[in-house]
Amino acid sequence: MIAMVQETDVMSLSAAAAHDKVEQRWEYLLRWGPFVLLGVALLLTVASAGPLLPTAAERWAAGGLFGAALLLELWWARAGRGHKQPSAASAVYYAIRCAFSFALSWLNPFAAFYAALGYFGAERLLPRRWVTVGLFASAVTIAGSQSGGLPPPNAARWGLFAAILAVHVVLFWVFARLNTYEQQRIDVHRSTIAELESTNTRLQKALDENAALHAQLLVQAREAGVADERRRLAAEIHDTIAQGLTGIIAQLQVVANTDDRDLAREHLGRAADLARASLGEARRSVHNLGPAALQDQDLAEALKQTVAEWSARTDVRAEFTVTGTAEPLHDEIEGTLVRIAQEALSNTARHAAATRIGVTLSYMDDEVALDVRDDGAGFQPLALPRRSGSGGFGLDGMRARAERVAGTAEIESEPGLGTAVSARVPLVRKEDRPVPLDHHDKA
Repeated sequence: MIAMVQETDVMSLSAAAAHDKVEQRWEYLLRWGPFVLLGVALLLTVASAGPLLPTAAERWAAGGLFGAALLLELWWARAGRGHKQPSAASAVYYAIRCAFSFALSWLNPFAAFYAALGYFGAERLLPRRWVTVGLFASAVTIAGSQSGGLPPPNAARWGLFAAILAVHVVLFWVFARLNTYEQQRIDVHRSTIAELESTNTRLQKALDENAALHAQLLVQAREAGVADERRRLAAEIHDTIAQGLTGIIAQLQVVANTDDRDLAREHLGRAADLARASLGEARRSVHNLGPAALQDQDLAEALKQTVAEWSARTDVRAEFTVTGTAEPLHDEIEGTLVRIAQEALSNTARHAAATRIGVTLSYMDDEVALDVRDDGAGFQPLALPRRSGSGGFGLDGMRARAERVAGTAEIESEPGLGTAVSARVPLVRKEDRPVPLDHHDKA
């Protein structure tokens, strides 16, 4: 819709600019044209004054008429500035100018150059019903000049005069038709401009209404986002701080139940590392950042590190595999997969009593898959109780995370046959070029 408004703006502005340019040219011609043609007529009259104005009386008469015509043009240049519609003053001006040009042409045929002004701007100076009369009067003057001057001295010259006048009548009829057509085109142009402006106004009003609706939707989205943000922060705390605290407790329990100082020191070190990592995750959660593992490495390396650290912490053999062509993914996609992997590993450590676990990251044409499989005790998914306020986010949290990025998370498990967590999310790339990667690591 914005593009449509811009297009109508451009069209209306272009049409208005073209029309204004034509109007400026006409104003320039109608303002200075009379002085130019009057000067040409004067020069030609002076040059031919000997044979065509033989007496002093004729010269004085011509001089007086030229002076009067100049005064007339000076007056109209001031009084008629910006004049575009016929009026009584403009009709009087046109009539007096025709009379001067006829009288000058009677004295000297070369003065008919001034009479040619009658062909220009008649529709602006005369009422519509008098335009033809004004054009005919100008044609009579010019035809008389071209036939040798007025009055014709014999029948042959009268015939020539009539023939030339007929040609002029045909010409000004043609020009009148062209002028009518041009005026109609201008009227249509103006109508189109007015319609475009009206359309532009309506579209702008619609845009304003859409903007108000958009603002309202933003307010509603913010209100809806508050609840979602609370759920997200709860899941973040569970997936990071709660898991870290669980790991710290497990390490401290080992310390409490052993007399081996070296083993106790090792588990205390692990507990300290978990505490530091949990503190860092807490700070990042507050700032709404992604997992710490993704800060300085890509998704595959982050998952590899996560699996290796989990294996070292739990003493469970873990394998991490990447298949397909690894590509830089959108931050939200990468963060979601890391969080799902962390939750799946945490669930395995707490409940599965597994001896082996495999984590596979698969890049496909339009999606990325994360599979976490263990050989632990397994469970019956349908028999799980609904999550309470004091329960974990585990399975529900993984599904919610995947759905937040238009993905899915499925859990398959049977008692005694282990558990498989499979997450599928869209492959949303960054602008970086794909990096080929296909390797198999064991931790």
